[in-house]
Amino acid sequence: MRFNEKELVSLSRQPSERAAELGMRGPKKGDVVKKRLVKLIVNFLFYFRTDEEEPVGALLLEQCRVEREDDLAFSIAFLDEAERKYLFECDTQEQCLDWIDSIIKASYEFMRKNLIFYRTEIHRLTGKDPLEQYGISDETRFQVNTGLPPLPAPPT
Repeated sequence: MRFNEKELVSLSRQPSERAAELGMRGPKKGDVVKKRLVKLIVNFLFYFRTDEEEPVGALLLEQCRVEREDDLAFSIAFLDEAERKYLFECDTQEQCLDWIDSIIKASYEFMRKNLIFYRTEIHRLTGKDPLEQYGISDETRFQVNTGLPPLPAPPT
């Protein structure tokens, strides 16, 4: 995926959902753990040298797996490159669990699944499709692929 570097730098300066100095080891053999300022902004994980304002890099948190490595560490690996794993070391077990939870919830796919769940629940309770008023109720990205029939059209 291609990104505009200026837009990424601009995004990295936005308020973050979570930020902390963590130990970070990159995916290359021989990489060592280094202290990095790590910021979660929307579905990007930016990492900075602790004394610099521009990010060293960014991870798009889509199609990835977040795993707890031990009480104080977690890793991120991308599904298409499972052998390339980024390791993050936290100060406490609670901090580690909070980061894992936040990263999982930051993905587009997580938000999409939640939207579909709540859309279905609202439709079940009210008989109305809450997305219809925005003209997007028929868009494929908001459909659930479970083999179930699509939501019925609201009564007219």
